[in-house]
Amino acid sequence: MAKTLPGTTIAVDWNKPEEAETLLNSLFLAGGLMLSQVASLTGLEPYVIQNWVRRGFVAPPERKRYSRRQFSRIVLINMLKDSMQLDKICALLSYVNGDLDDESDDLIDDTQLYLYFVRLVVLVERKNPTGPEEAAQWCRAAVEDYQEPVPGARDRVARCLHVILTAYLAARLKQEAEALLSALT
Repeated sequence: MAKTLPGTTIAVDWNKPEEAETLLNSLFLAGGLMLSQVASLTGLEPYVIQNWVRRGFVAPPERKRYSRRQFSRIVLINMLKDSMQLDKICALLSYVNGDLDDESDDLIDDTQLYLYFVRLVVLVERKNPTGPEEAAQWCRAAVEDYQEPVPGARDRVARCLHVILTAYLAARLKQEAEALLSALT
């Protein structure tokens, strides 16, 4: 069952969820990605990515190359923008990572946050959570191996993931509603 990683154009087989991390790793073997590559892999226009950097949502690229961490931030924002306003997305990411254009204050690397989210998507592809409490349990379980840099960080990351998962589910429902509507007309 091939689909794309959320927020990207990258095809992945959900029967092999470990493939997601392998694919992301392979993208950065030669270093960072150029703006055109990030745009191609996310389906975003280059000016949108540049605008996010200018507005401080993403740290500026070094020597015109985006790191894995920056790419993951862009992918998270891209995925969340389908169901949340940009200022709300930034508030959510700031909840776990402080100043968005300063990586030194992050509780979690954006790549790790994204990979935790991908684990949750694998579960959702098999069965939707029965409600908010089950979704919260999934999020707490997803971060069991997370090493807290400060006390309480694991709980903050789990709550952030719960919001991300809920936004993802909302975006899926919105797509289903639009498909149903277009079938009516």
